[in-house]
Amino acid sequence: MKGKIVIVTGGNSGMGLATTVDLARRGATVIMACRSRKRGEEALAQARQQSGSGDIELMLCDLASLESIRSFVKEFTDNYSVLDILINNAGVVSVKRQLTADGFELDLGVNHLGHFLLTNLLLEPLTRAEQGRIVVVASGAYKIGALHYKDPTLSRGYNPAKAYARSKLANILFTKELAVRLKGTGVTVNCVHPGAVGTNIGVNRETGFGQSVLKLLSFFFLTPAQGADTAIYLATAPELAEVTGQYFYRRKVKELSARAENMQEAGRLWSWSEEQVGLE
Repeated sequence: MKGKIVIVTGGNSGMGLATTVDLARRGATVIMACRSRKRGEEALAQARQQSGSGDIELMLCDLASLESIRSFVKEFTDNYSVLDILINNAGVVSVKRQLTADGFELDLGVNHLGHFLLTNLLLEPLTRAEQGRIVVVASGAYKIGALHYKDPTLSRGYNPAKAYARSKLANILFTKELAVRLKGTGVTVNCVHPGAVGTNIGVNRETGFGQSVLKLLSFFFLTPAQGADTAIYLATAPELAEVTGQYFYRRKVKELSARAENMQEAGRLWSWSEEQVGLE
């Protein structure tokens, strides 16, 4: 990993922080893409201390804002010409229906559309890498997901499980379609179900809502480091250099439901997503 350039979204907490520390220990230069400067700077100091590496940087990126994503990519490409690894780790679960600055339902806006734009804007530096890798953190929750094109903001019958499952199904369909589009480029893309991990996802940072429940259930969860293990494996394992378009759990390829394997649906989602984020 010495000399590799890595971006980890949501690198300031949970699995993202664990991933940042692990890859920095291996000698990579890691850019933590974080929404909050205050939390990002606190996590940056922690990551440098835990990894013993000074090759960790903080760059601000709010995945709920298309403008912020474009600004992040400009800052990155002004400083780096090559990107070896992109880990789309950041994620949200919104207990109540919320919209992003661009009018997207929050879970889909952050978990899928934000990462969709970010990844597409970073494809050029990824293709310059000796062997670029994209890792998408999905979830087994995709199994109950549906795309809801007729009501994309979920204005009717909103519930957190419905919103989150949809965004995770979108993550997998995005991975499938992107793998096809990247054929012959030397860049691979795979997605991962990390398992039930004890992170702050679903916790309202302003009110703390959900924190007490999280603590109560934490005994049953994997640690962030355990949850990050397969994503790190996908980013680093030499034997996966040509493996692409797969869904992993505990370092093994797992079968998907027919809905998540539907390439016609994957193509439709891609076209719709391009329109939403303003990609030509």
